[in-house]
Amino acid sequence: MSSTSRNFATALASIALACVALAPGALTAQETKPALDHEDTYRWNSIGGRTISADGEWLAYVLQPWDGDPTLVIARTDGSAERRFRGSRPAFTRDSRHLAFRVPPLQAVVDSLRLEGERGDDLPGDSLAVVTLAAAFGAEGDDAGVMRAGPIESFQIPEDGGAFVAYLLSEDPEAEEDEGEDAEPEAEEGEEEAEEEEGEEEEERSAGYEKRHEKEDGTPLVLMNLETGSEHTFADVVAYEVADSGTGVAYVASTEDEGGDGVHLVDPASGEGVEVLSGEGHYVQLAFDESGERFAFLSNRDEWEMDQPSFALYRFEEGSLARLADHETSGVPDDWWVSENGAVSISEDGERVFFGTAPRPEAEPDEEILDDDRVNLDIWNWKDDYLQPMQLVQANRERNRSYLAVVHEGRDGAVQLGTANVPEVERTETGMSDYVLATTDMPHRQEISWDGRYEDAYAVDVVTGERRMVVGRVRGFGGASLSPDGTYASWWDEADRDWKAAPLDGSAPARSLTGHLPVAFFNELDDHPQGPPPYGAPVWVEGDAALIVPDRNDTWRLDPSGDEPALRLTAGREANVRYRVQRVGEGGGNFFGFGGGGGGEGIEEGEVLFSVFDMGTKAAGYARGRTDEAGGLEELVMGDMRYGSPTRAEDADRYMWTRETFVEFPDVWVGDTDFANARKLSDANPQQAEYRWGGAELMSWMSADRTPLDGLLIKPDGFDPSQQYPLMVYFYERMSDGLHSYQPPVPNRASVRFSFYASRGYVVFVPDIPYEIGYPGESALDAVVPGVLSLIEQGFIDPDRVGVQGHSWGGYQIAYMITKTNIFAAAEAGAPVSNMTSAYGGIRWQTGMSRMFQYERTQSRIGGTLWDERDRYVHNSPLFFADKIQTPLLMLHNDEDGAVPWYQGIEMFVAMRRLGLPVFMLNYNGEGHGLGRQPNREDWAIRMQQFFDYYLVDAPAPRWMEEGVPAVVKGRELGLELIGKPVSEEGGVSGERGGSGR
Repeated sequence: MSSTSRNFATALASIALACVALAPGALTAQETKPALDHEDTYRWNSIGGRTISADGEWLAYVLQPWDGDPTLVIARTDGSAERRFRGSRPAFTRDSRHLAFRVPPLQAVVDSLRLEGERGDDLPGDSLAVVTLAAAFGAEGDDAGVMRAGPIESFQIPEDGGAFVAYLLSEDPEAEEDEGEDAEPEAEEGEEEAEEEEGEEEEERSAGYEKRHEKEDGTPLVLMNLETGSEHTFADVVAYEVADSGTGVAYVASTEDEGGDGVHLVDPASGEGVEVLSGEGHYVQLAFDESGERFAFLSNRDEWEMDQPSFALYRFEEGSLARLADHETSGVPDDWWVSENGAVSISEDGERVFFGTAPRPEAEPDEEILDDDRVNLDIWNWKDDYLQPMQLVQANRERNRSYLAVVHEGRDGAVQLGTANVPEVERTETGMSDYVLATTDMPHRQEISWDGRYEDAYAVDVVTGERRMVVGRVRGFGGASLSPDGTYASWWDEADRDWKAAPLDGSAPARSLTGHLPVAFFNELDDHPQGPPPYGAPVWVEGDAALIVPDRNDTWRLDPSGDEPALRLTAGREANVRYRVQRVGEGGGNFFGFGGGGGGEGIEEGEVLFSVFDMGTKAAGYARGRTDEAGGLEELVMGDMRYGSPTRAEDADRYMWTRETFVEFPDVWVGDTDFANARKLSDANPQQAEYRWGGAELMSWMSADRTPLDGLLIKPDGFDPSQQYPLMVYFYERMSDGLHSYQPPVPNRASVRFSFYASRGYVVFVPDIPYEIGYPGESALDAVVPGVLSLIEQGFIDPDRVGVQGHSWGGYQIAYMITKTNIFAAAEAGAPVSNMTSAYGGIRWQTGMSRMFQYERTQSRIGGTLWDERDRYVHNSPLFFADKIQTPLLMLHNDEDGAVPWYQGIEMFVAMRRLGLPVFMLNYNGEGHGLGRQPNREDWAIRMQQFFDYYLVDAPAPRWMEEGVPAVVKGRELGLELIGKPVSEEGGVSGERGGSGR
């Protein structure tokens, strides 16, 4: 954001804050601290890039400000010291002695250059920094122990060994110097004519030929030895790959001149290289095996001069190069070829090389035709599997689709595993199983428009390619999946509400794993008009020995072979506690979400970490248990907070994790693997202590049909129950489990920030909503309004100052509710569906999908077609009852919304405008379902606050509300200045607020 815009926004936000009076006396208890203003929220940092060294002695993370340069923090895990740099994307070397990271250019420099008209490659790029930790922490000076290079395109360090870093420069310093010093003089007119005549004598190439033979310009690749500082540089590199073992680096050279293209292998210890294959052409999909002893790639050099040069698969091992497969290899289907888009990989034992094939495309005709003479149209045919918009969204992916194939050591030919009819293939991480799992939705694709995605799953023999169906028409929850060792397929049977598994070798039929057990494994609170999903994904024990499957509270050990009885590992049901297997990563951490999931490798047999969640108090923590024994859990940590997923140092008994509450930012913590000796190593937002904040608590009430409900109640600092406060209501579906989630006050993509409004003296209410199929709008009304009334009855909420805000599904529910109640003085409905009858036949343009499925089967919960349930569609559509609205409405609905067509907002706007009701709609041009651009998010946060402050706390109206902003001044004037009278005074925007009609 430019300084001019930022200063303007700051001034306007300050004016808005100065005009907010809130309820009389509501802020007196916290007068020593100011409320948050918009400019204050831009001081907040987020944390990313968390990683811990293998020896557990070092930790790194990135502080990312709302606007500005990222700060990389390197810290000793004992808390004794830290260093800070401008940087991002940190990575420790395997020996824990060095840290490499990217250094972005100063944001202020980039902004100034953009103001001068610079774009793209003319802007400065990232550079590389490598910190030698002992030197950096043992000497003074900002750059002590730091090596810098660049600008770079990328860098890699080996995952499992090797003290070096490989980095690719984004430009060739020598080439640029030559261009500056040795630029050729402009040719004379006669020389140009001679060159043109000479060019005409060369063979004319079609435009399609030229496109298929385009080559990138390479730049230098540098290998730096981190122990000695020595460097080896290799010219004209366009791609490279570092073996995980650190024993090799492969790179592709590409030049405009003949003879410079090829793939090379380098010993990083000595810098000595060997030419693996050379010749003009493309070299792609470089891949090492786990040991680094074998290397594979694709090249089209042998057919480079052809109009459509085809690729071949090569493997290099012990100094010998073998051509493994091409389009003439037996097993590759007729008229197919080796696909340059298919990833190459080598099995863990080195005996198999996987690659992609695809139908050979027809050569594009080299037609010379004016654009004005072309016919451009989309043909919609009722027999199409996918709707045309969905086909168009997926067109590039389909053009580049490849189908998995494999070649075996010692066997002739290739084995085609994926086919045009069964295209998706899942294989094990090691690549050594006898079977892979192939799936297809092709026979069922039309149904995705109204019923959901169904898949058929097949076991495919890796040696013969023979295929056998395992299960048909599996719907939802990821379909069938492969066990880590490739022995079984498992899936959720929606109809039977049961986990099932089957051996891929066909030795036994599919087996029910949970159907005979006395508890439900489906989500008992699910209220969609389709079969309920399971409580969570299963986790395999290594060796495919067992599946760990969750019910509502507990985890169960299930034997897919049926030889052993089911074993309940935990005892959560009796205590109303939820246990889930918690995967623990190594090195870098993913701190989003709670609990583990399936996929990847199986967990080790024996000791295991469980996440623990108290379903009543929302307290959380971790416990230690076993995969092979019931009970005996050891509680490690538990408290009124939320914990992020832990990451373990690869060679040490040390964890890194985050924890948070509504008040406590999720800073980085380290400690032992039992969470003892915990130490907080980051303090991302110390400025929070300077401002008023708030606290979150649980609230309970009864819905209109006497269903007990929970929700979140957030009270401002210094809350005084004898005072009356304005109330902000926000909801989506069920959110009370997030009691201990931190919410930064920075501008959101669409919704209010609870902490921001609490700081400014609002009470915030977040109710849970259960739904009755066929009546989603009424369900929301029956849950939310009684909750609001119960708060009003307690005396600390001003009944005339209740606002409501929500986006997407929440926006729809708000639009419905204001046609049925006047309890809200102001409402903001973001991207709302206002007319289900027109939305039913609409398109979700981001995916190209029909919206029918949403009403018949999923979130919108009508439970039938428009013609079968016409009355339900009308009953749940706010547009048909717009004449009942008395609540001022603000909508955010953008013209590139790919989820809810923005004409839904338009329909609501023009209806209310026709009725003479106060309504405003903001369309941030080019934005989608939420706001992505930072300036737009800042602007939206200000306008939403101005809207609610006007109707709820008697602040003056901004000009955009009082007068509007004419199109002729669009882009020059924003209309944020406060000019109108408060709503309580005669002559305000609406003359009266909409609330208190209960």
